[in-house]
Amino acid sequence: MAKFVWQKRLHSLNSPEGPLVNHLAPFERLLIERGYPQESIRRHLRLIADFSVWLKVRKTSLKQLTPDVAQRYLRCRARYRYRSGSNAPALRRFMELLQHDGLIKKDTPVAQTPVEQLVSDYSSYLHQERGLATPTISKYTWAARLFLTKQQGATGKELSGLSAQHVIRFVQSLSANTQAQRVATGLRSFLRYARYRGYTKLDLAAAVPWVANWSMTSIPKAISPEHARRVLASCDRRRAVGRRDYAMLMLVARLGLRAGEVASLTLDDIDWHAGTLTIHGKGAQESPLPLLAPVGEAIAAYLTRGRPQCQSRRVFLRMHAPIRGFKTEKPVSTAVGRALGRAGIDTPHRGAHQFRHALASHMLRHRSSFAEIGEILRHKSPDTTRIYAKVDLTSLRALTVPWPRVRT
Repeated sequence: MAKFVWQKRLHSLNSPEGPLVNHLAPFERLLIERGYPQESIRRHLRLIADFSVWLKVRKTSLKQLTPDVAQRYLRCRARYRYRSGSNAPALRRFMELLQHDGLIKKDTPVAQTPVEQLVSDYSSYLHQERGLATPTISKYTWAARLFLTKQQGATGKELSGLSAQHVIRFVQSLSANTQAQRVATGLRSFLRYARYRGYTKLDLAAAVPWVANWSMTSIPKAISPEHARRVLASCDRRRAVGRRDYAMLMLVARLGLRAGEVASLTLDDIDWHAGTLTIHGKGAQESPLPLLAPVGEAIAAYLTRGRPQCQSRRVFLRMHAPIRGFKTEKPVSTAVGRALGRAGIDTPHRGAHQFRHALASHMLRHRSSFAEIGEILRHKSPDTTRIYAKVDLTSLRALTVPWPRVRT
């Protein structure tokens, strides 16, 4: 019977009722701040107004509102009205607003197992004290979780019983050689952390076997100068999204920035008077780079005629609601892949790193030293830069020995 009462009392936003009435206006302001279009805002508000009526019919107060109650409403709405893929995200945003204002309790966190707690502490250590990048932290914590699981969930004080033999057997048990390479590095880091925390007395990191991994065996995959020009030209700078993507590609192609460095760039990192950029690289390393005129012009065009209004200090933002800064490097890599597709360029690698390699190759052709290349690309080790010696064909040609002729 309640469903028919609820359906009869559904009404326009002009006369809302129920326990959520006073929270429609704050929700509307939040949606406006996040850049939602007017029609989308109206759909969100209509959903919450219907939810408020549903709660009133069931005599459910705001204090009794929980995520489970919200899920029951979505199931009821889908059964008696219509289904929409946007209902659940919209209701989740409203619930987050109520939780933020302290009007309803936050979701109770799922209890962590001892292994997950230790891995979580290790992850925080890597982020806060080591300043490692998010992808590196994911790889290291994955290795730590795999190792602890294999040790029957040994955690904390139980790690004191580990020996070098346990570590060696674990690495030897890994099936694929490439998997062993990935795990070994992360495992060494975790075992150093375990000793730092006093969980182990022995330096078990030294017991991790070295897996064969021939360094500098590959040749850097660089995009050709002609293809790079076509990719940049493919951006439609008459549109806001085109100006944004062009500015990101200029940072990648002309300054050799990594995708993550582009995503994390903030307005405060640009010194227009000095003509410099402060880049936040790997290991929380900050490096100043010159802001080349074409790059600065591309960024300025996006900021003045393309960047949405937003409180975020990130330079590059999402173009669709919710408007916010990039959380990861993925949107930058996606923009590179789209540009390659528009330019009709088929490459085995679709990411931004090939432009970084192209910049190094370009500098080599113009007789830049490896030290200069390493400084621009912000390499910590000279060995990382030396791999580009393989693409310096002019210098390598001088070292070749003539092929011996066969005497007849």
